[in-house]
Amino acid sequence: MTTMDESLAGRIRHYSTSYPDEASFINKFLQLLTHPDAFQRAHLPGHITGSAFIISEDLTQTLLVHHAKLNKWLQPGGHADGDTNVAQVALGEANEETGLLNLTLVATGIFDIDIHPIPAGKDFPLHDHYDIRYLVKASILEKIIVSEESHDVKWVSLHNLEKHTSEKSILRMRDKVLGMMNYK
Repeated sequence: MTTMDESLAGRIRHYSTSYPDEASFINKFLQLLTHPDAFQRAHLPGHITGSAFIISEDLTQTLLVHHAKLNKWLQPGGHADGDTNVAQVALGEANEETGLLNLTLVATGIFDIDIHPIPAGKDFPLHDHYDIRYLVKASILEKIIVSEESHDVKWVSLHNLEKHTSEKSILRMRDKVLGMMNYK
């Protein structure tokens, strides 16, 4: 493994969460990270992905993409494709999928982790995404675009998120942000 792999494994090993479903992913991530191809999309049954939970500067909204293939509202993200700097992967995917240029990591640490199945496609079997999520701030005034990977991109109030998604992990990230607001 490279130094970055060891660093990521260390960050996962020391990652702490109060959400039992999320905590159950830690050992699975550590097991995956022992494989030299963990960051390659061809690695099966799963591989590392990075995503950005983008929040407005006032912490009241999140930017979601309506994923074309999955037909769901999700946070922007994608495959590491060999890049072990998963925070950079998340920022790059967020830029690519939303057009936002001024993205700021709220913290360099991991914000959330999740393992979720991706349905089989015409060229690829059912597999898992081992998603490492970062909390990112952006301005709601900056122009957004809809990439070819999405049907739509829009800012959604954190308090109305259930109108767009029932994805447990997205609601968990929302709850984490709302919890941060309560501590300020």
